[in-house]
Amino acid sequence: MSTIKLELVTPDGGKVFAHEIEMLIVRSTAGELGILPKHANLLTELQPHAMRVKADGTETLVAIGGGFMEVTPEKITILADSAEMAEGIDAERAKAAYKRAEDRIAAYKNSPKDSDIDIKRAEAALARAKARLLVKNVQV
Repeated sequence: MSTIKLELVTPDGGKVFAHEIEMLIVRSTAGELGILPKHANLLTELQPHAMRVKADGTETLVAIGGGFMEVTPEKITILADSAEMAEGIDAERAKAAYKRAEDRIAAYKNSPKDSDIDIKRAEAALARAKARLLVKNVQV
């Protein structure tokens, strides 16, 4: 099967992932995308989510905290705000972040006019925590 090179980098952690892969499934601001070798050129913003990497007949999940992706027929480059593999995720910390984000969203919904809560920031925090828990295979 043909492959395409995937490079995943973050501002603070450098290169997180660099391998030849068979397929990548990501969530962009325009929706979910499947990237195969020889894909057309593409530049898109990524939402926080659990990215699916298919290589060597297996699928690996990687928690992405948003960022940008550039695709050429030979290479995929992801510049992620944050990226974590399952072994780097603290499940208890992710659960606590999920709960905090849920509480902030609920507080905003109960009194949006009186609230100083940044709802977009709370929703992004919830999406990041959800992705981390999904990658770690923890139910919420």
